[in-house]
Amino acid sequence: MTEVLTAAQMRAIEAAAIESGAVNGLELMERAGRGVVEAVFEEWPHLAQAPQHAVVLCGPGNNGGDGFVIARLLKDWGWEVEVFLYGDAEKLPPDARVNYERWTGRGDVGAVRDAPRYAHQADLFVDALFGTGLGRALDGDVLGWVADHVSDPDAAAKTVAVDIPSGLCSDSGRELKAGTETVLAGLTVSFHAFKVGHVLGLGPVKCGKSVVKSIGIEGGPRPEGLDDLVRLVDAPGHDLDKHSAHKFAHGHALILSGGPGHTGAARLAARGALRIGAGLVTLGVPPAAQQEAAAQLTAIMLRRIGEAPALGTVLEDERINALCLGPALGLGDEKPALIAEALKSGRPMVVDADALTLIAADPTLFALLHEKCVLTPHAGEFARLFPDIASKLKEPASKGPAYSKVDATRDAAARTGCTVLFKGPDTVIASPDGRCALNSSAYDRAAPWLATAGAGDVLAGFITGLLARGFTPPQAAETGAWLHTECALGFGPGLIAEDLSEALPEVLRKLLA
Repeated sequence: MTEVLTAAQMRAIEAAAIESGAVNGLELMERAGRGVVEAVFEEWPHLAQAPQHAVVLCGPGNNGGDGFVIARLLKDWGWEVEVFLYGDAEKLPPDARVNYERWTGRGDVGAVRDAPRYAHQADLFVDALFGTGLGRALDGDVLGWVADHVSDPDAAAKTVAVDIPSGLCSDSGRELKAGTETVLAGLTVSFHAFKVGHVLGLGPVKCGKSVVKSIGIEGGPRPEGLDDLVRLVDAPGHDLDKHSAHKFAHGHALILSGGPGHTGAARLAARGALRIGAGLVTLGVPPAAQQEAAAQLTAIMLRRIGEAPALGTVLEDERINALCLGPALGLGDEKPALIAEALKSGRPMVVDADALTLIAADPTLFALLHEKCVLTPHAGEFARLFPDIASKLKEPASKGPAYSKVDATRDAAARTGCTVLFKGPDTVIASPDGRCALNSSAYDRAAPWLATAGAGDVLAGFITGLLARGFTPPQAAETGAWLHTECALGFGPGLIAEDLSEALPEVLRKLLA
């Protein structure tokens, strides 16, 4: 399990380590500075050949203290180093003040307004202005420097951010005060663990490449109050394997389809459910679409389901143990009753696309949602379902920690009593009890090819198939999302939705080898 932390959680972990006597603040600062220098030389090996020229910008807190350590270490390496401080040296925190004084025994400290800011003026820019604790938008001389710096497209490639680019909220990945410039880095070095803001929102855009460096507190005392940690979704284990058993031991999924000309999305979902290991998959189609669907199906079975009574009859078969509602289902007058019939069955199910739109418009349907449901909205559907939560998420972030996509998804899960999977490159999955995981399709898992019609329908099918196989709603959502990204990475450029299910066998072979 890979944990990502908020700023407060990281402070609590550091404080617990210090209180235990295992380390002190100055030692942590020294380790952080060394970690940054190490990461810079790993990312840009040519910079290890001194002499080079660094511009180090230090802020008024402990992040600035890290900057003074970095400056001293680079100076020791034979670099020419210019250091600039934002704020009053007399007001620096104690540990940062010690490192300020260590630096001033070696070199001068200027004001940020006088700092070089363009790519041709330095070999490396170090952003140690504000770290994870930033609670307000950039302004004044810092904002002026950042605005000039990001206007030079070559400057980011020479910039390392200490912990997180200045101006970005480390709890949300949002710019503090929308439209205000934030540092754009080529490399971001965090300590002990990634922060939530590295993987949410603008984090991957602003951070460049993100790495984590140890500061030696792994395995230390764990403070109280960390029960609500966000996890990055990791590769699933051998639960995906199929051992010798009858097909019904792996479940029977039912996918509801739309009418004529609208069966493609449900067929994509059905194939995804079958590929991921559901023992049987049936497509339920309105009578008028039966011939169209039958011409496209082989291993997937077909049932005529146009209205609620027909669905009720089909669901008398208790071996059908997972449903998928929504992909191109349609918004006709008969659909609310169909959705109500499905929800009343109490079976595990994925609720997606048109079903989400209908539920958002009908409080009676909304009230039928239950703990075995997985809701899979994209941003537009989320806003229809939870307009107040979405509005809060869209409000400009005037101060930190800003309301985040994690907060929004947790609030939605608590309101509905369902597992909610809020789609995007930063897919957040939350359970009603507050547990939360994040499937990041960024950095080395960036999968822009998923921005294609039908990709979400395949994801719905993956999750439905896993529900049929007996995965809990959170497990199915997390595993399905991870596999969805891996399939896109495995196929690569040119991906269309049909390719996702066909890429799955190779992904599974590697996992289960």
